[in-house]
Amino acid sequence: MRKLLVILCLTMPMLVCCDMYNHPTIPNARVDFVIYPNDVMYYRLNTYGGYEYFTGGVNGIVVYRLDEWNFMAFDRACSYDWEEHDSWLWVAPDGLRLIDSLCGSTFNILDGNVLGGPAVYPARRYATRFDGARLRIYS
Repeated sequence: MRKLLVILCLTMPMLVCCDMYNHPTIPNARVDFVIYPNDVMYYRLNTYGGYEYFTGGVNGIVVYRLDEWNFMAFDRACSYDWEEHDSWLWVAPDGLRLIDSLCGSTFNILDGNVLGGPAVYPARRYATRFDGARLRIYS
């Protein structure tokens, strides 16, 4: 019995984990909100490739619609210069990249990976869950 208690005490910290991803440069921010993408207010999210900007996270959040059931959500803080006041990630005119307004780093909007610029780490991604009516964005 004592042996079981020791094993349990040693393995318990491994079983208890936080669901937040620790980004190498951008600090963790608690994000948890719900939107209704089919609502007229979010008309840009009604089409594939549509996107909207939201408050929250470190520098705001951009939500992108991949297809009927899948959405991507990224923090608008660039992994290279997130502490700078004028640094924001914007969706490029082609709708396929995120571009930092200050350092010029570019990120793939489908997965957040770096495409170019001084940034080394990908964009900070938040989890999404869509049930057909409600879209939850959370960390």
